[in-house]
Amino acid sequence: MDWNWQQPDWPQFTYDAGRLESSEASFLKQGGILIGAFKHLQPTQENELLAETATSEAVTTSAIEGELLDRQSVRSSILRHLGIQADSRRAGLREEGIARMMLDLFRGDLGPLSHERLWAWHGMLMQGRTDLDVIGGYRARAEPMQIVSGPIGRETVHFEAPPAGRVRGEMDGFLEWFNQSERRLPPLARSGIAHLYFESIHPFEDGNGRIGRAISEKALAQGLGQPSLTMLSTEIESCQKEYYAELERASRRLEVTAWLEWFADAALAAQRRTLDWVHFLIYKTRLLDRLCGRINGRQEKALLRMMREGPAGFAGGLSAGNYQTITGASPATAGRDLVQLVNLGALRRTGTGKGTRYWLTLE
Repeated sequence: MDWNWQQPDWPQFTYDAGRLESSEASFLKQGGILIGAFKHLQPTQENELLAETATSEAVTTSAIEGELLDRQSVRSSILRHLGIQADSRRAGLREEGIARMMLDLFRGDLGPLSHERLWAWHGMLMQGRTDLDVIGGYRARAEPMQIVSGPIGRETVHFEAPPAGRVRGEMDGFLEWFNQSERRLPPLARSGIAHLYFESIHPFEDGNGRIGRAISEKALAQGLGQPSLTMLSTEIESCQKEYYAELERASRRLEVTAWLEWFADAALAAQRRTLDWVHFLIYKTRLLDRLCGRINGRQEKALLRMMREGPAGFAGGLSAGNYQTITGASPATAGRDLVQLVNLGALRRTGTGKGTRYWLTLE
């Protein structure tokens, strides 16, 4: 079977709009709730949300491609670019590059996408690389661009992209479609098709997945009319095998309903992740304000450490032993501190004996 770009009707993607109607409505409804929630954030909370979202997206979009980054270095780089005090660690080129790209994506304008914007993103991602022929431009190597797996000599070809000689023309067509489809297609369908369309061209030597997911994020933000910080890569990384399987299936056809249904579910889940973060930041601030002057330094240190884990919370709950490690308190002091935090409504307790665990109360 031919790849999608080899078929006569390329790139005329088709899908059953009726099967996405409910998802599109949910996206706009959730988006309205999210935008409304943004208005309740203080400036410091807005920066914290941007830092957390951009860090998570930078780390997970890289992890999807098998590139493991130092999360704290990424976060420090993002905070520095936001003008916020960060630790003194020096970010590596990879961490610095993806941090810059994410901030450009999430803080950038919602205007048309251009070759120059894509080249700039590629330059950020690939800075310092010496193994590529082209950085900040489309691929030019004559040999086939293939996605393969398996041992040498027994490779499985999952996809083969158009030859390099076709890339500029294909990208001209892609950008024309992307910029003209904003008012013609609903957000989820447009974002999902944009991702598949871009990945099918595979215009760069490396970095196509990361840039392709960024394009999808831009399309979702355009659909809501403002940057939405949708945690798309964070969600996709949690179901990475399905993501690659769905992309591979979709790359052989131009009827893409199944791909768009899968993508829509992922995008809606990503949107809920962002909303969870917004609610977490609001509840966190309210809790700390309520406790101001009523807790000691040890208790504050432990609460802040728990809050660093975000909406998902402290893995497995906080034990008395964890509290002692975090604060340096004796067992007796830790016990008294924890009882007081429960009585103040800051923590809730589950289990008994050695199985006792404590969880943040943020609602």
